[in-house]
This record gives sequence, C-alpha cells and structure tokens, in this order.
Amino acid sequence: MTGNSLLSWTPAAIVFDCDGTLLDSECHWEEARELVLRGYGVTTPADFGERTKGLHFTECGRLMTEVVGLPTTHADQLTGQLLEHFRKLVAAHPVTIPGAVEFVRLASYFAPLAVASNCPRDVVESGLAHAGLVHRFVDVVVPDANLRPKPDPDVYLAATRACGATPAVTLAVEDSYCGILSATRAGLRVLGVGADPRDEELALADMWVSTLADADLLHWAKTRESLPESRVPAADRGARATEAVVVS
Repeated sequence: MTGNSLLSWTPAAIVFDCDGTLLDSECHWEEARELVLRGYGVTTPADFGERTKGLHFTECGRLMTEVVGLPTTHADQLTGQLLEHFRKLVAAHPVTIPGAVEFVRLASYFAPLAVASNCPRDVVESGLAHAGLVHRFVDVVVPDANLRPKPDPDVYLAATRACGATPAVTLAVEDSYCGILSATRAGLRVLGVGADPRDEELALADMWVSTLADADLLHWAKTRESLPESRVPAADRGARATEAVVVS
C-alpha cells in the first residue's frame, strides 16, 4: 500500500468506478479502438490507450478523428463504431478485476454502494450482472443530458446522493486519473487501485492498493460494523455474522 491509509475509517457509502476497477474491460476498449482505427488504415499510436483511459467514449471518438485525420464532425460516426465493437467484445468475454467480487460483497455489508461510470449503462449493468454484482448497488450512474462525464464531478455527486450520504463521508474506488479527478472534485476520499499508478494519481488518492484482493483491504472490509440487517442485500443476510466469527 502507498499513501495515507484509510483503514481506520468507515465510510458512510462507497461509490465504485466500473471500467478497470470492477470489470477488466480496458483490454476490450483497446481492441475496439484498434479495430476502428484499422478500418481507416491507421495504426493505433503507442500512447493512445493512456490518453483515453477513463474518458467518456464520446471524447474517445473525438480523439480518434484526430488520429485518422478526419474533421471532428465525424466523431459520432467513429464513436458508434467504437461502441459496436466494444459491446461485442464485452459480451463475448466479460472479465472481473481480481478481488472485485469479494471486496464488493464485503463492502455491501457495512455501506450502501453505487457505481459511477463513463461507460454506457447497458454495458455496465450487463457486465455487473454477469459478475453477480449488480444487485449489490443501489444505483448505477452514467452521464446523460443532465450529468457531465468524468472528470467533471457530476456522476459522483449523483451516486453519493443515491446512497443517501454526503461526499465528505463517501469513499470512491478508482483506477484512472480522469476518475480520481472526478471524485476529488466532488469532495470524496479516494482509494486508488492498479499495479502501476502514475505520480499524479498517487498525489490525489488518499490511499493506493495494487489490487482489490489486497489482504489488508479485505480484512478492513470484514471488520467494519455491519449495516442493519434490512439494508444488507437479501441474498446475503446472515452471512456477515457467520464471517465475523472467523475474522481474526
């Protein structure tokens, strides 16, 4: 772990990013971008994945027009092609980030959870459903006509409200600089996740773990005070008390 530890604190709510934090879909975005650019006879620039990480897909479409040399009026066309490829890849091979299922399950016992994502709602919900996680979240918040995408704070503010908490007592779980900016601008504390954080990400996050399977992080989640039984997901009622017996 790096950064200041959050492990002496119990948040009133937790809001998760999805792409790269709960679901390992970065590889699908990368392949989808390559397929689109290849269709225009262009090789994907080496730094393009880092430039687009965490951005809304419409912004990615705009950046692709620059790469292929088209005017930005073609951004919607490339964005549509990107989403078409991405949805097919996710449907064929959805992958969960290591530790995500266990950490979300444990967190749902002591805090209301929500998702704040820049991805399309259908992609987020179908991926979470496949992972058996969708029922653990009180809401899935994505950009719309009234909510600006990350790095603006809107989706985090809306997700926090859905959990019935204020930003100051809510934890965000993020893997990208764009998402961390969004969460900190909304006033949340941030747990960063990823194997190779950049300096600017470490500077903004309150704490960083390489994986949600981190042993100290899971122990922290196991030893928080439980929510009232009525607020624990119905499928898990009673399980929290059983686990508490075996936690050292």
